[in-house]
Amino acid sequence: MDNSDNKMFQFLSKHLMGPMGKLAQLRIVRGVMAAGMASIPFTIVGSMFLIVSIIPQSFPALAGIWSASFDKLTSLYMIANTATMGILALYFCIVFGYEYTRIQAQEEKVNVNPLNGVLLSLMAFIMCVPEIIFKDGAMTLINVVSKDSKIIDGWEMSGGVTRLGTTGIFTAIIMSIIAVKIYTFCVKKNWTIKMPDTVPTGVVNSFMALIPTALIAFTVIIINGILVALNTDIFKVIAVPFSFVTNLTNTWIGLLVIYFLMHALWIVGIHGATIVTSFLTPIVLSNMAANQAGANIPFAGEFNNSFVTIGGSGATLGMVIFIAFFAKSAQLGALGKAAIVPSFFNINEPILFGMPVVYNPYTAIPFFLAPMASMSVAYFAIKFHLVNPPIAQVAWPTPGGLSGFIGSGGDWRAAVLALVCVIVAFVIWYPFIKFYDGKLVRDEQTNALNA
Repeated sequence: MDNSDNKMFQFLSKHLMGPMGKLAQLRIVRGVMAAGMASIPFTIVGSMFLIVSIIPQSFPALAGIWSASFDKLTSLYMIANTATMGILALYFCIVFGYEYTRIQAQEEKVNVNPLNGVLLSLMAFIMCVPEIIFKDGAMTLINVVSKDSKIIDGWEMSGGVTRLGTTGIFTAIIMSIIAVKIYTFCVKKNWTIKMPDTVPTGVVNSFMALIPTALIAFTVIIINGILVALNTDIFKVIAVPFSFVTNLTNTWIGLLVIYFLMHALWIVGIHGATIVTSFLTPIVLSNMAANQAGANIPFAGEFNNSFVTIGGSGATLGMVIFIAFFAKSAQLGALGKAAIVPSFFNINEPILFGMPVVYNPYTAIPFFLAPMASMSVAYFAIKFHLVNPPIAQVAWPTPGGLSGFIGSGGDWRAAVLALVCVIVAFVIWYPFIKFYDGKLVRDEQTNALNA
């Protein structure tokens, strides 16, 4: 490794690894990561039922069969979609509230109960859901029933309560933070009702949360009351900055930056995919819900594993197939054969640490460029309506072609797009891996002569 390579890795370690490593350890970030992981089964199951209902759109020949069978049961089985994707903000609120309270209890040595943290978080979030207006000197719950809008007693309805869905995830997280912080503050200051030692633990925990509950309720009421008087509310105010971030990540330039950061972290040994995607999970889920309603947003659902990083971070599937069957280096050939099956399921840690890719100047450039190129191909293919956007969540280890097909609601062009992305990524990898293969062959020959 020459001096310029050393300088590059030193720069990444100092200016990226350090700050991002610290960011990943923040309590809020760890709570969001836990909530995102916990939401996966709900988004996948909810998406399965959605796919069942829209199959005739992809395969018109089945329309008659669906009309005589599944369509008659749509209102029944789509309840599963409403109970998962339709109230996803509640799941985020529950898990984040629990995890954030648990972390506070462990790391600050405060006697706060995670279950109380969950309930207080839910209360704070639910108080932000109804829509209120200030009219004629009074606060009034909105009631509007029209062709385009249905708001009953402040609760906007559209296949369920709208604000409990993906649009409410960020509000759920922020209100959970506020609720848990107030709860922790009250316990630290001993602003709790003390009970005798003979009282059961469950009763003690309930009364310990009594004063924090009242304080949280009053806090939300006061903040929301002021905002409603200003013709807005907590939900809308929180949505403003996060809408900006969402719009930024949905641009091609924004995605280039995202994938650069993700892979720059990997280069210096940090699991970039876990850190970066933990921030993006609420965004891709919200975008997926928007696509279900007719939007055309590329960066949604499993866009990443379906089209960008097929084979794992660095878009390595094509490269792994190549080294498994065509590498002249015995080391690379053996590694490729060991890694080829996991790579089909987007698992490539054997390559990242076995080749290695981490801290390897010979593989750094294609590791950055390949996913950025495959992302660009997929982004513009969806943006220009050549392929349907992701509307359903699939498990991340699902092979690329199948993942794209299912995630797009059965669009065969998505499977073709995945194949094109693999080829594009491999074209970038090819000259670098050929050079690296030759270097290893020369090294092996030298070692054999010196043995």
